[in-house]
Amino acid sequence: MDKICKPGVILASNTSYLNVNEIARVTSRPADVVGTHFFSPANVMKLLEIVRGEKTSKDIIATLMSLSKKIGKVAVVVGVCHGFVGNRMLAARGVESESLLLKNALPQEIDKVIYDFGFPMGPFAMSDLAGLDLGWEGDQTPDKDTNITHQLCARNRRGQKTGAGFYDYQEGSRTPIPNAEVEEIIKKVSEASHITRESISEKDMLKRMIYAMINEAAKILEEGIALRPSDIDVVWVYGYGWPVYRGGRPIMPTKSA
Repeated sequence: MDKICKPGVILASNTSYLNVNEIARVTSRPADVVGTHFFSPANVMKLLEIVRGEKTSKDIIATLMSLSKKIGKVAVVVGVCHGFVGNRMLAARGVESESLLLKNALPQEIDKVIYDFGFPMGPFAMSDLAGLDLGWEGDQTPDKDTNITHQLCARNRRGQKTGAGFYDYQEGSRTPIPNAEVEEIIKKVSEASHITRESISEKDMLKRMIYAMINEAAKILEEGIALRPSDIDVVWVYGYGWPVYRGGRPIMPTKSA
């Protein structure tokens, strides 16, 4: 694209994770390189993360902010890091939800906590929607016996697209149905990991997942990836459905909890 496009053309990558600075370094026009992370499904979700690289010009940012309004998007300027703002915080919640899955609860119990808090869906229903085989390495997966996602994918339970993932799905329906085989897989993986499963309250589950997001948000602010707390609010309200009746504040404190 660098060789083909005329001078002044914006070189934008619709990436969720790629390093915009590394992309810019292999071009002759790093000032024109930027990330434009449209949230999926793009025809429904209003959020657009504009990823500013270390060399991205102010004119490029201004142009994209203007363009975002014309196409009906809500844009937030973010810095370069793995996952930017939205997916980086989502990953932090994911670590806790997977830990809860191994140690304490089942997918439907964890998802219920997040759904009852006000999100459109829980982490495991969301994983089924995205596809469990995204990034799956098949037989090259490390620690296969203790990797729940691998165990599901190996059984062709890869999410909604195969009619089965963490949940079952009837043909033509997106309604998640708990599956007894999945529950057994989870318990066997816990056993293989030498983990003794213990009960946990819904309140404590919620705290673990939400506080993980809050702590990550504080780090994002400290690192300058987001310019202000309200930018993180916008990302999570428009990109992930943070419940506005909760105040639209995924980052209540400004320091790590």
